[in-house]
Amino acid sequence: MYDIVVIGGGPAGLTAAIYLARAKYRVIVVEKEHFGGQITITNEVVNYPAVAKTSGTELTETMRLQAESFGAEFLLAEVTGLELDNDIKSVYTSRGELKCFGVLLATGAHPRQIGFEGEAEFRGRGVAYCATCDGEFFTGKDVFVIGGGFAAAEESVFLTKYAKHVTILIRGDDFSCAKSTADAAKNHEKISVITNTEAQKVSGENGLNYIRYKNIKTGEVTEYNSGSDTFGVFVFAGYEPATELVKNLAELNEQGYIITDRSQKTSVDGLYAAGDVCVKPLRQVVTAVGDGALAATELERLAAAMQKKTGIIPEIPKKQTVLQDNASSDIFTPEMISQLNTVFEKMESSLVLKLYLDDTQLSNELKRYMTELADLTEKLTVSISDEQAEHKPCVKIYNTDDKWTGLAFHGVPSGHEFTSFVLGLYNASGKGQAVDIEVLNKIQSIDKTISLKILVSLSCTMCPELVTSAQKIATLNSNVTAEIYDINHFADLKERYNVMSVPCLIINDTDVSFGKKNISQLIDKII
Repeated sequence: MYDIVVIGGGPAGLTAAIYLARAKYRVIVVEKEHFGGQITITNEVVNYPAVAKTSGTELTETMRLQAESFGAEFLLAEVTGLELDNDIKSVYTSRGELKCFGVLLATGAHPRQIGFEGEAEFRGRGVAYCATCDGEFFTGKDVFVIGGGFAAAEESVFLTKYAKHVTILIRGDDFSCAKSTADAAKNHEKISVITNTEAQKVSGENGLNYIRYKNIKTGEVTEYNSGSDTFGVFVFAGYEPATELVKNLAELNEQGYIITDRSQKTSVDGLYAAGDVCVKPLRQVVTAVGDGALAATELERLAAAMQKKTGIIPEIPKKQTVLQDNASSDIFTPEMISQLNTVFEKMESSLVLKLYLDDTQLSNELKRYMTELADLTEKLTVSISDEQAEHKPCVKIYNTDDKWTGLAFHGVPSGHEFTSFVLGLYNASGKGQAVDIEVLNKIQSIDKTISLKILVSLSCTMCPELVTSAQKIATLNSNVTAEIYDINHFADLKERYNVMSVPCLIINDTDVSFGKKNISQLIDKII
């Protein structure tokens, strides 16, 4: 039982958690992918007041730690349904049901597809939506950027770190963002800007080598063919609100954004909304945190009134003690160790981290990383294997009876994949994260050998959901294996499967697809 359940772990949700937890209400933030939200794909944030320069990841991690310090709780899970009719609300997740007095929807928005010919077909093979995740794949190549807003201008400048040249196609007369941001793109020596232009078609073999675009004022059509070389197309054409959960519950506008009053209350009693999911004229971190703070103060009043009405006061749990008080690490911060110990306490059985190494520096890094992780708990031990293994270095997770769990990571599971790796340990050690009975039955019905290879980038925010889904399936069915590869260290796989975007899913070495997938979507693809 909680006072408030916050759905979404971006700036709006994290700010609300800070305010609610500091006011001594029991609050939990439920996030299905990664805490931090869309801003984590932004490499440089320079317009957040009192913070001269930071990254999206650093900014939101500071928010999360601040909320945690006041007692906020966090859950990585997908919210699958809401019941909001009664005084006590129900929030259904992939890891069980949560009860609460009020709900804050802070699910943000996701990149919008334009719909030009070839966009869907070449997604992951030249068409991309995240410069941080996929920019490196186009090192030394030409890149086209479609869009004229803040993201298009800012990310175009970021892409010049890799691209030979960037051409921005803007449908309007000019950029629609702040002049300073637009000027940084306009004045960059590696960027060309073409206005009043829309993309019509992309195509190619083994990637993109053809694009056609049209001037919507003059009707002039331009065709660009790169010959044997390939190029990239990055789409930054705004966002679609993630309001699927409340589509038939709360009032939305024509574009699907949720409508709130000035206190962030929706048309449903007990349901508030904050951040990019709302109807608003400006979608920035600073407006998201303002929404979160305002919604939280209103939800405080709601929680106080409901406690008085029902006589129910949700009990705030005491902070869990650290398993090994003297545990220290050069890699893991005290905050990370505290969070890891929470997972270690829930692991039902011990595991062996079996390492397959070579003479590279990356192998030394993996060995050190796994050794320091195992030193934090008696639940993990490290062993070095003399067996042959393709694509070293690699860590495979074994049971103590020397049976492989089906999970492996090639490279060093750091960055956004560290949480995925830890969740894999948790799921491999016992029951792990709960799944719906329908999902469980589908997983257990898989009666053929399935090899899942997932190629990721450690900076990618869209990869972890697919990784954790694959790992969960593998721990529940011995016919399935899930091996994760940091694509930056395995060029042969990148070339073999023509990977120009992550995550890349390969089923049984033949079926290749791109983009994030939840566990239900992955199961449907497997079976």
